[in-house]
Amino acid sequence: MKALKFINKFPVIFLLLMVFGFSAGSESIGKSDDYAAARKNMGLYQIRHRGITDRNVLNAMESVFRHEFVESTYKRKAYEDRPLPIGYGQTISQPYIVALMSQLLNVDKDSRVLEIGTGSGYQAAVLARIVKEVYTIEIVKPLHERSQKALNRLGYQNIRTLNADGYFGWSVHAPFDAIIVTCASDFIPPPLIDQLKPGGLMCIPVGPPFKVQHLVLVKKGKTGDITTQVITSVRFVPLTRNQSRKEE
Repeated sequence: MKALKFINKFPVIFLLLMVFGFSAGSESIGKSDDYAAARKNMGLYQIRHRGITDRNVLNAMESVFRHEFVESTYKRKAYEDRPLPIGYGQTISQPYIVALMSQLLNVDKDSRVLEIGTGSGYQAAVLARIVKEVYTIEIVKPLHERSQKALNRLGYQNIRTLNADGYFGWSVHAPFDAIIVTCASDFIPPPLIDQLKPGGLMCIPVGPPFKVQHLVLVKKGKTGDITTQVITSVRFVPLTRNQSRKEE
């Protein structure tokens, strides 16, 4: 009876909560989750058992709908531990690598993160569950438009997207607490180092295109000194460049 009285007293608020849920950026709004079991297995066997321990990262990986970021042909393979093609010579990274790079950034709810290489938007969505703001850049215009629509459709409000050359970063919003680069570069772009906050971290694959690269963790000291640490071997698509620079 008390519960019914509460509902009768606040009918509009109750209905809004029932319709819209209790958290922003919830992919489950108005959708049935046919992939819950696959996502749970992904979190347990591909991520936890391989050394990912950050609770915020684990929660994000188990709550973001990866199948919403792949083409319909690959939806049934969305939670397998492998990259999948998203068109234009690009891929969505395997779940373990997404989790590993997210954990390496050591970010929290107050962090502002720059991502180079939006791709499908999946990595940005994972980070958006952890941090305050995500700024993400994609040079391939059709991918930029597709990922922007997906992120908007799924309710992410703390992600800003830009169609530009990621080599130059996004200086008007710098400095960033962390930077994540999801495409391989022969070297660490100096503009990204400049836009990293003192004390911040950058995770970037470094090495030749279409070959094995090193996943490198870059640390910027309080006085601006730079140190690097090789984490593991990876294989990413190359950082795409153009001759024009566009920032907003």
